[in-house]
Amino acid sequence: MANEYKQTMNLPKTGFPMRAGLSKSEPKRLKDWQDNKVYEQVLKKNAGHKKFVLHDGPPYANGPIHIGHAMNKISKDMINRYWMMQGCEVPYVPGWDCHGQPIEHKVEEKLGTEKFNQTSTAKIRELCNKFAVENIELQKAGFRRLGVLGDWDNPYLTLYHQHDAADIEVFKAMFDKGMIYRGHKPVHWCKHCHTALAEAEIEYSDETSPSIFVRFEMTSKPAGLENFDGPVDFIIWTTTPWTIPSDQAVSLKPGAAYVAVEHDGRAEVMLEDLAPKCCEEFGWEYTPVMVDGKPYVVPAETFHHIHYKQPIFDGVEGVALLADYVGVDDGTGIVHNSPGHGVDDYFACLKEGITDICMPVDDDGNFYTGEEFGTGGPFSGMDTDEANPHIIEFLRERGTLVLEKKITHSYPHCWRCKHPVLFRATDQWFVSMDKTGLREQAGKEVRENVKWYPAHAANRIGAMVEQRPDWCISRQRNWGVPIPSYTCADCGEKVMNDATLDAVIKLFHEKGSDAWFTDAPESYLGEACVCPKCGGHHLKADKDILDVWWDSGVSWKAVCEYRPELEYPADVYLEGSDQHRGWFQSSLLTSVGANGHAPYKAVVSQGFTLDGQGRKMSKSLGNVIDPNKVCDEMGADIIRLWVASVDTSSDVSIDHEILARTSDAYRRFRNTLRFLLSELEGQFEPETDGVAFADLLPLDKLMVARLTQVQAEVDDAYSCYEFPRAYRALYDFVVTELSNVYLDALKDRLYCEKPGSLERRSAQTVLAELFSMLMRDLQPILSYTVDEAMAYAPAGCVDHQKYAALLDWYKSPITVDEANEFEGVLEASLELRSAVTKALEDARSAGTFTKSQQVRVKAVVPAEMYALLTGDKAVDLAEFYIVSDVELTQGEELSVAIEAAEGECCDRCWNYRTTVGEYNGHAHICKRCAEALN
Repeated sequence: MANEYKQTMNLPKTGFPMRAGLSKSEPKRLKDWQDNKVYEQVLKKNAGHKKFVLHDGPPYANGPIHIGHAMNKISKDMINRYWMMQGCEVPYVPGWDCHGQPIEHKVEEKLGTEKFNQTSTAKIRELCNKFAVENIELQKAGFRRLGVLGDWDNPYLTLYHQHDAADIEVFKAMFDKGMIYRGHKPVHWCKHCHTALAEAEIEYSDETSPSIFVRFEMTSKPAGLENFDGPVDFIIWTTTPWTIPSDQAVSLKPGAAYVAVEHDGRAEVMLEDLAPKCCEEFGWEYTPVMVDGKPYVVPAETFHHIHYKQPIFDGVEGVALLADYVGVDDGTGIVHNSPGHGVDDYFACLKEGITDICMPVDDDGNFYTGEEFGTGGPFSGMDTDEANPHIIEFLRERGTLVLEKKITHSYPHCWRCKHPVLFRATDQWFVSMDKTGLREQAGKEVRENVKWYPAHAANRIGAMVEQRPDWCISRQRNWGVPIPSYTCADCGEKVMNDATLDAVIKLFHEKGSDAWFTDAPESYLGEACVCPKCGGHHLKADKDILDVWWDSGVSWKAVCEYRPELEYPADVYLEGSDQHRGWFQSSLLTSVGANGHAPYKAVVSQGFTLDGQGRKMSKSLGNVIDPNKVCDEMGADIIRLWVASVDTSSDVSIDHEILARTSDAYRRFRNTLRFLLSELEGQFEPETDGVAFADLLPLDKLMVARLTQVQAEVDDAYSCYEFPRAYRALYDFVVTELSNVYLDALKDRLYCEKPGSLERRSAQTVLAELFSMLMRDLQPILSYTVDEAMAYAPAGCVDHQKYAALLDWYKSPITVDEANEFEGVLEASLELRSAVTKALEDARSAGTFTKSQQVRVKAVVPAEMYALLTGDKAVDLAEFYIVSDVELTQGEELSVAIEAAEGECCDRCWNYRTTVGEYNGHAHICKRCAEALN
């Protein structure tokens, strides 16, 4: 008899598979998207609507994608898909950063350094171009596999002619405003890569260095020590002994107190607060020089402009200065200044009128040969690192070395070759941060006109802009866009003006920047090929190229302005937090410099990917997660779901265990979609079968109200780029509220009621709303899976579309305010449900019954709860709690009692009903089932 009744039930059925098989199904679906141009269909659908432009920060064209790439591109795709469903026209142009040292380094490795150095610049650039394009195709395939929609057939590359020209157009705009100048000042210099480096190309790591304390003998006595019999010395401390040969000054802290300590007949000057500690380290007695019966303690200003003997070169003197940057926590409170090797030193000396900057070190990091100041002197020809012990020994032999010890400290290293860098004064091109107010204007844009996600990201980039030195934009490499300057072969004058710049812009638009290295200047400069100083017409093109950050930083011009489908400023930039000193900042400075405003309206800052233990990923640790491999084994939707589930605003962890948990969450979402389809597919069409909200059963109204609230939360989370908040709202709703509560309670009505009845149509109406909502809310995240479900969905649930990307955003049949009116009833119903569930568990454990349908509930509830549970929005609590009956009475405190159900068990629905009997030949069924059978 049970089997007979089973055939009369509305049991779940759908063609949507339970097993996902993503690794096999996704590639087929991706091919379908490409063959049918789904991205173009979305653009066409929303054409003419408000545009939303997420400008893609260009990844470097160097090797296959990694999990950090995946997080970045998936995040962008989630944002774009959300705004597509909002009806916006969302053109997404992916791009690649193609110039720079890493690619050139790969070519050098392939050729070998000796052959590389013998190869023409034009040939090197040809090989670099080939390497970049090959890697772009490799990365493009990886990004597309992740389900990222975009104009992949027409990406932007920083090596395009248009981009080369844009570099110079922005350069000209800033040059004409007086922001760009050529200067001789210290910059980060890599002696291995032979190029200047910007701060963004520097990595800091620990380095063990020789630390030395040295006495610099004054050539005249300071005030108060005129009668001291012996020499008077400054005691300086440095961790770079190799800079001593270029010493030109010492700096003391303004306003700080300095003491003279007597040792071996000499007066040794140090910061008063540090002197006792220093003397202990030196093995000296702390015995201040006494003047008029008191220790000689004077302000730093006492020593201002006093001269001393340069410690390496006889007959050369240095001078004492005051500088705020002098530290008072370590050393002696006196630092030696080599303005050619330090930015702080440079500005301290420049302030005092010291403009003849000593630079005794060549491009390779070796001291120039010679005997005079400005060369290596006794250390001629030595590498700076090699010279360290020799300089220390030289000072020891002269009796000026006080102490040598090793220290470990943070030191700048080249981001590519990983070797320590030098500070080295060279002739470079710079962007002035202050001369025309660029720093102030950029800072104002950051604070007032750009929205930052998370909000505290504004503080980070704001501080970086506030503290950064002038931007060194020139590099001594081959693979990049040249700085458009010339040198007059007749008189040596540097030539750059509007006429030459316009000619270069025209040349680059036509031929690209390769032409700079192959075409003679006179062939394209025309009348501009003239030296304004001597009138000569023999201009030679200079060799420096632009910093790669400039190259990518002007993409707002080369891409957003030049491509008609995009807009400038962009709505949003999204990249990793390292781009606060990289692309975010170079884009900001070039846009503000050229046009006076930021290139973006909002910026989303993300953290880095780490392994499950919070460690950086590396091949040596074996903790690298390859997104291509994950796609092949688990599917791209698992990676997408992981991205949505984690707080990408800070560093995030990922490993195989985390992905396994993500797979469990995926199954929850998939199974829910499948259950909803099982009661809708081929059975229900909302446009013809749907029930108006006013006519829904009370429990169904309650669920519509709840889904409306959840939808509002998800909508707000997406609009604020808070993916984990959207994920958590959806996951909790699906797992806790739907699967465990509402859908479980609904099964009796869905399975047993007569097809077409109000009771079943009411339930299906809500299932259709739930399905419609989840399809849209999950589409940015589970793009493949939602697209797969489209084929099984009622047409009215999916806007009569074939592809999920074409869906419009979900709109609830009621407003959030209307939904909130049900909140009290829902909360009261769930509170009582918790008490009923516990009572049922206790009764089941005691062996009183096996199924909840066998019991009736007698509950005493407080007055406020009673009013809600019996009011106009009250629901059928027996159905909600899956029991035979619920009897409510009003009382002081909440209490629940469990009793045996009245009536008998229906053979068809297994509910206990007092109406069970014989109906039309069916011996033991309830009246509801009898009506369904008829």
